[in-house]
Amino acid sequence: TESVGELFRAVIEDHHRVDIVVTTPGANVRKPIVAYEDEEFDRVIELNLKGTFRVLREAGRVMSEQGSGTIIAFSSIRSQVVEPGQGVYAATKAGIVQMVRALAAELGSKGVRVNAVAPGVVETPLTQPIKDRPEWYAAYAAKSVFGRWANADEMVGPVVYLASDASSYVTGSVLFVDGGWTAVDGRFDPPL
Repeated sequence: TESVGELFRAVIEDHHRVDIVVTTPGANVRKPIVAYEDEEFDRVIELNLKGTFRVLREAGRVMSEQGSGTIIAFSSIRSQVVEPGQGVYAATKAGIVQMVRALAAELGSKGVRVNAVAPGVVETPLTQPIKDRPEWYAAYAAKSVFGRWANADEMVGPVVYLASDASSYVTGSVLFVDGGWTAVDGRFDPPL
């Protein structure tokens, strides 16, 4: 808790304001809910939900005082669709979406915008163990209309958009960057 507050105080001391904050929490223990240990549950909640809460709170305090700013929190498609073994992770990502919406409602009148980015499966060091299993990679790739995973670089454009004046009337929104995963069933390709 204190380290997040200290970080914001240091930025204010050095730069006198905070214009854009992006938070990207990502802890998961992939197992069924009935197999979860309390410690595992606490670890996922602590980083994904509580960590995001702390960043949103501190950024919100600073930005509401200065009268402007943009906060972007990374959620996930798991905030909307789940699979076995991802229940706790999904709950944290759905919680992030609701905190984003609440903070957008609370701080909009102070000139602060708050939004979320919800990626699908992205090639990162954290997803490498899944990517290394060809059958898993193919199964996840098939969920995208592009037939592949996202590259981390493909998250940059959506963040730049949400951080820029191009989205000056966008707040409380979730931008899905998932290759169509949540929009299209993807399991049947009928002839057209």
